[in-house]
Amino acid sequence: MSVNEEHRTNRPVRMVFTSRAGGASAYPYESFNLGGHVGDDPANVAANRERLLCITGIENIVWMEQLHTNTVTVVDGPRDTPVPATDAILTTQRRLGLGVLVADCTPVLLVDVSAGVIAAVHAGRLGARNGIVVNTVREMQKLGAQPERIQVVMGPAASGKNYEVPEEMANDVERRLPGSKCKTAQGTWGIDVRAGLIRQLMGLGITNIDSDPRCTIEDTNFFSYRREGTTGRQAGVIWLEANDE
Repeated sequence: MSVNEEHRTNRPVRMVFTSRAGGASAYPYESFNLGGHVGDDPANVAANRERLLCITGIENIVWMEQLHTNTVTVVDGPRDTPVPATDAILTTQRRLGLGVLVADCTPVLLVDVSAGVIAAVHAGRLGARNGIVVNTVREMQKLGAQPERIQVVMGPAASGKNYEVPEEMANDVERRLPGSKCKTAQGTWGIDVRAGLIRQLMGLGITNIDSDPRCTIEDTNFFSYRREGTTGRQAGVIWLEANDE
């Protein structure tokens, strides 16, 4: 498994994005598929998730059903099943991982260290258009977060230069997520979800934003629904470390 992770020295929060490499799954899910809803052998998915726990050093990751909604849910402990019908989860619990599964959609991880609140968001075209990230920030504020303190990290996702859509669709998303409409490398109309989210976050007063520029559609190190159709899912995971670290 290839994992990009913040350095593990005296950090109050950890963020991880996985790739498709180093797991147990076979074609077309090879090999580090973490999605249990895509048709992969459940035993292989379980082995991959267990390996993720071992590598991160945490005992539990909460996952979501992810239906492209703008629903946000606060969780306060481990779960045996995904949180139903939600596309963002928040917690103030320490050593509890929050996971988001993607294969072109944008995984968004947020934290206010001072408030001790974290969030994981599944920001696909529909969810981003309908305010899933805005709703997440508002729920974080209810738990004490302040926009000027929130840090946001976006993982690999479909890039504007490769995410081709009809112009009517691009216009529709642009009306709700300004800054997202773009031209693809082929000169056709496209959507850059990450660009739109960056503008949206800055409009909320959040400026500490990092965005991984890699495109899942063109980079075969990642699963891509647009490129492959039947495929696996990589993950973004965030958790708060214990107070005494």
